[in-house]
Formats: sequence, structure tokens, C-alpha cells
Amino acid sequence: MDWIDTLTRLCSCDAPSGFETPAALLAAELLRPYTDEITTDALGNLIAVRRCGKPDAVRLLLDAHIDEIGFVVTGYAENGFLRFTGIGGHDERLLPASEVKLLTDPPLPGVIDTLPPHLQKDADAEIAVKIDDMYIDAGLSPEDAGRLVPEGTPAVFLSEPTALGANQFCAKALDNRASVAVVLGALELLVGGPLGVDLYILFSSQEEVGVRGAPTAAFAADARYAIVLDVDFARQPDMMPERGRIPGGGVVVARGPNMDRGLTERAAAIARERDIPYQISVEPGGNSGTNARAIQVSRAGVKTALLGVPVKYMHTPAETLCTDDLGAAARLVAALISELGGGIRNA
Repeated sequence: MDWIDTLTRLCSCDAPSGFETPAALLAAELLRPYTDEITTDALGNLIAVRRCGKPDAVRLLLDAHIDEIGFVVTGYAENGFLRFTGIGGHDERLLPASEVKLLTDPPLPGVIDTLPPHLQKDADAEIAVKIDDMYIDAGLSPEDAGRLVPEGTPAVFLSEPTALGANQFCAKALDNRASVAVVLGALELLVGGPLGVDLYILFSSQEEVGVRGAPTAAFAADARYAIVLDVDFARQPDMMPERGRIPGGGVVVARGPNMDRGLTERAAAIARERDIPYQISVEPGGNSGTNARAIQVSRAGVKTALLGVPVKYMHTPAETLCTDDLGAAARLVAALISELGGGIRNA
């Protein structure tokens, strides 16, 4: 798998929650060589199936949400400025002066307004402006703003994917296109080998606005097992070490009540047996903040593992990861799928 090329293609798609179609179309194209059928559902989930050919085969669901955070235009201010609010969670402190792309046809560039430091009062520097008090400047007249940018128009960060150093990559939407890339990498590793389960690949919608797509798709799949992939927090100099995982330290295996103990421990054991770099994330609550929380309790319950990739600067236009961790995650996912197909014990 060419991680840089795959990530560049995936992250260049503009697909905030509720507007996932461009990313889903690209993902369908990338999935086609590995799967038997591809469909979408009423919530915009993309579901692909690779069948093993065995009658009444066990179903395994492999999930990665495909949406990204973004913005949506809510109205107009004087001089053609656009009012907006967030889609998903944003750090309001970094939004002023951020470049954005309005998803009109054709797309329009814009910038979020900010007051120059020369004009700020001393107290202004200590106050984070609320997102509902900000505006997007797209260089439009009041007449053109209403005509070209209807209320409800989505927007995303305007960000160019960039390789950093020898093995790091920076882009918007790595949360969670990084996991989409891992799924594709795992499927590539499984080509030509036997598959003992019916594999359901779910690129789910609307995770960033309340985990909406995964519950419906998981109910429809009716799987016995699930492997959920999402990004995890990577260590940075300005955070407590225990709050993040090591970039380049390998795939993240999450432990906690949101994950099946047997499946989780088998994933860690496989990583040790096959010399796949891995690290542990402890999620002590019943909600890991991922799709695992909804998939685990779907129907009569699904034995669920949660794996991840460490990402720095999450929910910004400059999310950053180490590509070595993608390879480790893909190897572990492929190995776990293979073992489940062989009927691993205590899982």
C-alpha cells in the first residue's frame, strides 16, 4: 500500500458529516477490487461485503467512519460576510484566520474573520471568540453571498496534504480517513488467501455529530464480531504522556468495558506473536467516544475490538500521523480477520 498516495486521495475529498458522498464514491472505487458487492443505505453509510463462500458463515464487521468535521453556513451579515457554525467538535481558539472551502458548485475559498492585534483591547487577547460570533469572508457582495452560497452550504478546512520528514503525513480529515486507509491496506494483505468469515466493511457516516451511521448499519449487518478503527491521541510536548500514544509506536489496542475482553486480548497476543508494534490505550468508561460504543450493543450484542492510529493535532486542519503506524494497524487487522476465520478460541 502506498500510504502517502492513498491518504492524499482520501483526505483531499471534502466530506463533512451528513455530506459524505464524495468520500464514499472514492472509497467505493478503492474497495471494488477486494469485495463482492457495495451498497449505500439511507444514512449515507457505505457497506461492502466480501463473502467466504461457506454456508451460514460467521459475519465480521470492519468499521471506520468516513466523515470529517466541518462547518455549515447559517446566514448572512453586512458586507457579504457569511454566518456559520460547526459540524462536529472544533477548538474555537484556532479558527480565526483559518482558510476554508465552501462546498458550492464550483467550490469557493474563504477565510474566517479575525480582529488584527493592533485593534484588540488588552482584554480581547484573553477571550476566545465563540464560533457563532465568527464570520466567513469569501470576498462576496451581499447580493452574491445570498445567490452563490445558500444557507445550509457545508464547508471544510482548506488544507493541502503534506508529507513531513521521512514517515509523517499532515492533512485535514485524518480523523478518520487514516482508518479508511488501514482497512484498504488490510484487504490488500488478505488478497489470495482463504477467508473463513463473511466480511462486512462499513465506512460509516455522521460519527462526528453523534455516532449516527454506525448503529443502523451494524443492526443491518447482524455480525458476531466487529473491529472498529478510529484515530487515537498522539503524544505532544504540551500534554501529559499518559494522555497520548507514541507516534511510530505501532497500532493502538484499546482496553476497557466498551471492548470484548477475549477479542481484545487475542489482538494483543497476535501482535506479540507476529512482531507487530502495538501499544495500549485504556478506555475506562462505557463510552470510548467512537463507533465501538454503538456497535457493541447492537441487536443482541457484538463482540467488539477497538484499534487505532495515533494522530497529533486532532480536529485541526493539520492532523499529523506516522505512516509506520498505518502499516502496523493493517497487519494486525488482517491477521485478526484470518484468525477469526479459523475460529479462534475465547473470542
